[in-house]
Amino acid sequence: MTTSIIFDLFQIRKMEGHYVSFIVYVNFICAIIYLIAAYGFLKEKKSTSIYLFVASSILVIAFIVFLIYISRGGIYETKTVKAMSVRILITIAFTGISWNYLSRKGKVIL
Repeated sequence: MTTSIIFDLFQIRKMEGHYVSFIVYVNFICAIIYLIAAYGFLKEKKSTSIYLFVASSILVIAFIVFLIYISRGGIYETKTVKAMSVRILITIAFTGISWNYLSRKGKVIL
């Protein structure tokens, strides 16, 4: 969906309403990080947890900036707040799961 908004595929921008550009780009960047982390998890790479931690950090920082944007009267969709909250929680959960799994295998960078 993020790619469709960025490149305006199928005129999706009109259907999405008031999307916030920097949130779309943050989600796109995190999607790439998720793919790298998924590959790393399957190959039991030491850096997997770090990638997910970076994605979590990016999302939290973007969410804080988003809340500032909202408080200053920025136009947004309420579904964006919900989606970002869920995405942050899931990413943090996957970070913990990967760290736990890989640390048990002795493959975590401390």
